[in-house]
Amino acid sequence: MKGYSKRIFDVMVVLVTLPLTLPLMGLVALWIILDGAGPVVHRQLRVGRGGEEFLIRKFRTLYADAEVKPTVAPGGDPRITRPGRFLRKWRLDELPQILNVLRGEMSLVGPRPEMPEHLQAIPASVRKKVYSVRPGITGPAAVAFLAEDEYLATVPNPVKVYRQILLPEKLRLELGYVEHRKISTDLILIGQTALRLFSSEARRRSRHMIEQIASAATNSPSRRSSAGIH
Repeated sequence: MKGYSKRIFDVMVVLVTLPLTLPLMGLVALWIILDGAGPVVHRQLRVGRGGEEFLIRKFRTLYADAEVKPTVAPGGDPRITRPGRFLRKWRLDELPQILNVLRGEMSLVGPRPEMPEHLQAIPASVRKKVYSVRPGITGPAAVAFLAEDEYLATVPNPVKVYRQILLPEKLRLELGYVEHRKISTDLILIGQTALRLFSSEARRRSRHMIEQIASAATNSPSRRSSAGIH
C-alpha cells in the first residue's frame, strides 16, 4: 500500500467519524474533570516512523500526582483513577490520538508506538522494519493482546514480563502487518477492534492466549528467571 493512499484513507476516516468521536471525547473529558484535579489529556514520549520521537496523546488515566514509573501500568495499578479503569479497559483513553493521526505522526492502523525505554528490548533489525511505517492507534498486536493489562496485573514484575515475553510476540504480529499491509487489511483490523473491544468472549480468548505464551516462557528456565515469572 502506497504511503500517500494510506494517509488519505486515515484522514478521510477521521474526518467522517468526527461527528461521533467528538461528542464522546467531550463526555470523557467532562468525566475526568469531575473526578478530580489534573489535566484531561496526558502526553507521553513515544517512538514513531524512522525512529523519530513524538508526543502521543491519551486521556489521563493515572492520578495527577502519580509517579510516572514503571513504564507499564497494569490493570490493577493503584495509580489508575476511577474513570481511568473504565477508559483503559475499553481503550477509550486512546481517542485523542486522532489528533496524532491528523498531524501525520500516527496512522489509524499500524504497529503500536513503544516508549523509548523499551527499545533496548527490540533487536535493531526488527526495530528498523517495524518503525519503517507510521505507528497506529490499533493494529494486529493491539487486537490480539486485548487483555494485556488484565494479565500484567497478576504478575510480580510486569515491566520485565512485558519486555521479555509479551513484546517479542507482539512484534512478530507487527512485522507480519508491515510486510503485507494494504487498505483491506486496515479495514478488517478496524472492524475487529470495534467488535472485540466490547466482547467479553474476545477478552477471554485474549487472556487465554497470553497465559499460554507466558506458560511456554515459564517452562524455559532462562526466560523464567529473567522475566520474573513464578
